[in-house]
Amino acid sequence: MTTLSPPAAPPAAATSPLDALDPAQRAAVEHGHTPLLVVAGAGSGKTTMLAARLARLVLDGADPRRVLLLSFSRRAAAAMARRAAQRLHSALGLRAGTPAPELPWCGTFHSVGARLLREHAVALGLSEDFSVVDRSDAEELMALARTRLGLHTAGRRFPLARTALAILSRAVNSAQPLAPLLLQHYPWCVEWEGELQRLFAAYTEAKQAQRVLDFDDLLLYWEQAVREPAFARAIGRRFTHVLVDEYQDTNRLQAAILLALKPDGCGVTVVGDDAQAIYGFRAAEVGNLLDFPQAFTPPAQVLLLQRNYRSTQPLLAAANAVIAQAGSRFAKTMCSDRPSSHKPQLVQVGDEAEQATWVADTVLAEREQGTRLTRQAVLFRTAQHSAALELELARRRIPFVKFGGLRFLEAAHVKDAVSLLRWTHNLRCRLAGFRVLRLASGLGPGTAMKLLDAMDASADPAALLQGWPPPARAAIDWAGLRDALQSLLPRDAPWPAQIRPAIAWLQAQLPRLYGDDAAVRGVDLTQLERLAGGYRSRAHFLTELALDPPEASSDEAGPPHRDEDYLILSTIHSAKGREWHSVHVLNVVDGCMPSDLASGSAAEVDEERRLLYVAMTRARERLHLLVPQRFYATEQRALGSRHLYAARSRFIAPELEPLFELVGPRAPRGDDDGEADALPPLDLAARLRASGGLVR
Repeated sequence: MTTLSPPAAPPAAATSPLDALDPAQRAAVEHGHTPLLVVAGAGSGKTTMLAARLARLVLDGADPRRVLLLSFSRRAAAAMARRAAQRLHSALGLRAGTPAPELPWCGTFHSVGARLLREHAVALGLSEDFSVVDRSDAEELMALARTRLGLHTAGRRFPLARTALAILSRAVNSAQPLAPLLLQHYPWCVEWEGELQRLFAAYTEAKQAQRVLDFDDLLLYWEQAVREPAFARAIGRRFTHVLVDEYQDTNRLQAAILLALKPDGCGVTVVGDDAQAIYGFRAAEVGNLLDFPQAFTPPAQVLLLQRNYRSTQPLLAAANAVIAQAGSRFAKTMCSDRPSSHKPQLVQVGDEAEQATWVADTVLAEREQGTRLTRQAVLFRTAQHSAALELELARRRIPFVKFGGLRFLEAAHVKDAVSLLRWTHNLRCRLAGFRVLRLASGLGPGTAMKLLDAMDASADPAALLQGWPPPARAAIDWAGLRDALQSLLPRDAPWPAQIRPAIAWLQAQLPRLYGDDAAVRGVDLTQLERLAGGYRSRAHFLTELALDPPEASSDEAGPPHRDEDYLILSTIHSAKGREWHSVHVLNVVDGCMPSDLASGSAAEVDEERRLLYVAMTRARERLHLLVPQRFYATEQRALGSRHLYAARSRFIAPELEPLFELVGPRAPRGDDDGEADALPPLDLAARLRASGGLVR
């Protein structure tokens, strides 16, 4: 394997990767090969720093094919590789149109794990053609295992398949025994520990029989493999440098994988921010970041990036004060060179309806002042918190896009197409096969199961499928489906051209399967075909699509392509890594932030505090924290009250008030007892009689 070296005499046009970096960023880029932790505060230019470090490593002689970059989304990894390539292009003085050296090992933990597992499948006891199933397919497999064990008929409330899968996922990613995990996170399931163990074993057997791995298996198998010293050494030597972004969001499996690959830390750089660790519910461990320096001897060097390039200083002063109350953390104070006379606003409103009105009024006012709706966002703790606002926006015909909803792969017609690809890639995947067979008119579930049973027992399932005689009622549709399947079976067929006959067959079935929605769904299938062209193979396409699917068009309310502008609505978790000129945060009250469901321990409360910090640091110029005084609660009617009164979030303590502009309070609608104010009597009937039924 060759090593890329810089040209002996770079052209005059060449630039240094260190250009336009501040001193802290430059120190991180110039760091040597010993382990390094970069604590990068919000808006501190960590992507710029990481891209510059990648470019600097290659210029110093590192082979780009032996650099591993791990991020937490496919898009983030691709953006990082693109930024590094741009810096390399400039640093090497390459001519326009000349490609920079590629960085082929940029991806998520899960996608890189899938790639390594496929390369070493035989040695690891896996099938080379294993499939990766998404969450919904995994849930269906769990449901089948649950039914086969008879757990669905239990006289008491046995956990549903979705809950069981969540329990298993948390146990795997946290590397925590089942008993204490149930006690801490699922106390109502403690009595079912034995049955859950049986269910998880049956689910694992079903996956192995069908040669499929779920999302969590990609980490679990990788972590189990690197427990073997020989395998860990072989993979570790493959990469001279390992860079990990968003390290505060790693779980125990991911941290174990990194330390097994590079036990001495040589060539390891991790970047993260403990103040933005908000994925504890996914078993992320902020301790991985806090404890990273002590994982090596001597300890890893720690560098802080504290200069913020996003927000104004008044916004940062408030955010700094909020996060300063947190427990264990790397102490840092974010600062900005951007002064402003605008403090963040702390807005008291009467109730959720008034909150919705205030937000709608304000976003329209800011739009008139020159801030497009797309540069404004409304953030909230959970998706349900935006219900009243969505109604108000719809009433005023203000277009918006909401993030955090249905995924592209969850649409039925898209799952049909993906199942076609997945089944022909792995004919042992009964889940995909059952869905595909049911697409043909005249093929019922019983017939489909018999065919799948016969294929399981056959040494050559492809040949059996080709020669299978369908029932007479299904003969015509079966012929078309069989031909579509045959176009997908050859592994050496050109990709993505081989997808076209299958998509064409499915397009023809849409009117029968989905009626009036056929045209809209057909557009999605065309989009899927276009997406396929961006991947090197079917296996790569299916894996990446399962691990990091694109957002669905159904997320949009008032589709942006039909409007000149649209407002962004998003959960705070979905907003991480993004920024807007103006940000509104809904329901900054105890019970919502922190959530009542996430206040059982000091660690949970600290994570909720970090969630508010993340929301605040998404804003560049304007920040509005909304504090409703009460919430309408229909379940309270029997108790004689229709409202619950709320207190401002404990995270905005009284001593922090000077950092905010206080707006309100606005009086709640109605009296303290929750009843409407008394109204003067009006004889409308007499008024209308006098006017002849017309409004005067």
